[in-house]
Amino acid sequence: MKNQKLFFLMIILAGFFTGCKDTFIEKRTYDANVPEYMSYDEMRKPVKSSAATEIDVQGKIYIKDNYLYINEKYKGIHVFDNSNPANPLNITTLWIPGNVDFAIVDHYLYADSYVDLVVIDISDLEAPREVARLQDIFPYTIPELPEGNYSYPISSIDQSKGVITGWKVQTITEEIDGYEHPVYFYDMGLNSFAKMESNISGGGGGNSVTQTVGIGGSLARFIINNGQFYGLNQTDMQVIDVATPENPTIGTKIALQRIAETVFIEGNYLFIGTQTGMLVYDISNPSSPAYVSEYNHFQSCDPVVVQDGYAYVTERAGNRCGNWQNLMEVIDINVITNPQLVQSYSMTEPWGLGIDNNKLFVCDGAAGLKIYDATDKLRIDQHLLKTFTDVTAHDVIPMGNVLILLAADGIYQYDYSNLNNITLISQI
Repeated sequence: MKNQKLFFLMIILAGFFTGCKDTFIEKRTYDANVPEYMSYDEMRKPVKSSAATEIDVQGKIYIKDNYLYINEKYKGIHVFDNSNPANPLNITTLWIPGNVDFAIVDHYLYADSYVDLVVIDISDLEAPREVARLQDIFPYTIPELPEGNYSYPISSIDQSKGVITGWKVQTITEEIDGYEHPVYFYDMGLNSFAKMESNISGGGGGNSVTQTVGIGGSLARFIINNGQFYGLNQTDMQVIDVATPENPTIGTKIALQRIAETVFIEGNYLFIGTQTGMLVYDISNPSSPAYVSEYNHFQSCDPVVVQDGYAYVTERAGNRCGNWQNLMEVIDINVITNPQLVQSYSMTEPWGLGIDNNKLFVCDGAAGLKIYDATDKLRIDQHLLKTFTDVTAHDVIPMGNVLILLAADGIYQYDYSNLNNITLISQI
């Protein structure tokens, strides 16, 4: 009988505590990073231009015909007349909310605007005309926190309010179940709440002034070829048919199973730089990229450029990608189904890179811009032609003996027609 009473008492107590759980509400007050929103209607107003404005913080770079396009992250694109690289002229600004990446074919510019892809007719740069928009084609963007805000948690995010344009620290009070312990955090190591950097594309050389397709740097996420747009989208690649710019058609989405950061085209192949290696896709059928092979490495940020049967990859340590090595690697892709490492070279803080007829340009961060003769793949480090240590180098576009460099403090252009006398010719 005694055991029976104890049993019933335990049941009653269990029921009591279980019932109380639903009514135990706790108020918590704390300082947090609170999102600032722009409504979707505001974000989707037609793209406009203005007279030339100064660049606050330069983003990705792109060259098309005689024009140099410079992104200002989340704001838009500054356009320079670069017909004389020694004297680039700031001519107009395209205001595109949430813009980070873009690509140009003929006189159409394809740009991300937060979650949308917009197509803009830029035949008249002073009067750009938005001709198409694909809504919600990209993931919801959660921008990085301002410096100094990392110690504060992030409050709840309501995507229905619009896109996030920034953060402000506020004291908030919320009611939560006292038995629940929600965790708010900002992962400084992996930058969990930041939009993927992405990055800047082509990096190849060439002498043509008039181009059908423009050229980006080695950090680009967007590239266009044979009427198809290829856009990296965190762990996916989205294909869009842009043969008719006013009526782009969403194509296949390819799951890459990795965090993809950069894309480069050489011949009939796409080379995708991911945080854990390089992926190769066959685009002989442009609308249906087919997996071919991969080259794997330790987790890192991984821009890649390709020329004449070799891929050049940089891997950078001490960043959100998690790598512990600073390397530039040369990979033999002559047998495209079986990429093979040829040689690894130690670097200081490698970012983007470019290649033009065995002239290899490596952005080594605070260690500057390094220019090599890459003819001998096994001894590239023994053939350093020039180092510019007065710049913190991030990405490059070599084209027609003019090198366009994206640095931490601006855009530099160098004349490398004479390898014995590579000279700075202008700075923005």
